[in-house]
Amino acid sequence: MTVHASHPEIIKRLKRAEGHLRGIVGMLAEGRGCLEVAQQLQAVERAVANAKKALVQDHIDHCLDEAVRDGSRSPGETIREFRELCKYL
Repeated sequence: MTVHASHPEIIKRLKRAEGHLRGIVGMLAEGRGCLEVAQQLQAVERAVANAKKALVQDHIDHCLDEAVRDGSRSPGETIREFRELCKYL
């Protein structure tokens, strides 16, 4: 796997979401209100979705673009990978 310049930022985002999720588990254990918990879960979902979007966009911008430019993969392979990535957007 290739490490990109964006990966440290994505890792930070995911670690924040992980901490936030632990907080939500604590909220449930404390018997906090469902509305409050649902709002916090929505925030975690958004954080994870944004991290995923950043990762996929970075892969398109760097890996797929590079593969097309340097010819390291056939156009068909690159398009197949792009289509597979689109499933995650």
